[in-house]
Amino acid sequence: MSSSPNPNYEVPAEMREFAEKSVDQARKAFDSFLGAARRTADTVKGSAELARTNTSTLSSRSFEFAEQNVNAAFDLAQKLVRSKDVQEAMQHQAEFVRSQFANIQAQAKEFGGLAQSALQQGAENAKSAVQQGQNEARQAFEQGAAAAKEKPTA
Repeated sequence: MSSSPNPNYEVPAEMREFAEKSVDQARKAFDSFLGAARRTADTVKGSAELARTNTSTLSSRSFEFAEQNVNAAFDLAQKLVRSKDVQEAMQHQAEFVRSQFANIQAQAKEFGGLAQSALQQGAENAKSAVQQGQNEARQAFEQGAAAAKEKPTA
């Protein structure tokens, strides 16, 4: 018996067509998943930029509040130096305390509102990004599964 070391086996045309279609379907599914991942990454990038902007706003307002408070303290110091007697100095001090208490309450309220808004926007963007990514990944998976179920055309 003579056996050839490399038998000449030909792959049937139907099998080659099926394999080619399977590769095309896998490529389409991968491209769809990759597109969904890129869109999700872009959404996350937008969220990061929003967070950076919100942080910058909060930081800027913090410096403005600090400047207002320091200026108020300098104004008090100037009034105290110009006071004619202890009673006038005590009056300036009492006015300063009342005024600063109201200012700090208003500043805290504004700062809290800014922080809450920033956190809420960030949470909404993150939730939206996750939902979008899940939906697109699900669609890509379903498209790939549907394509895999199709029979090759002969």
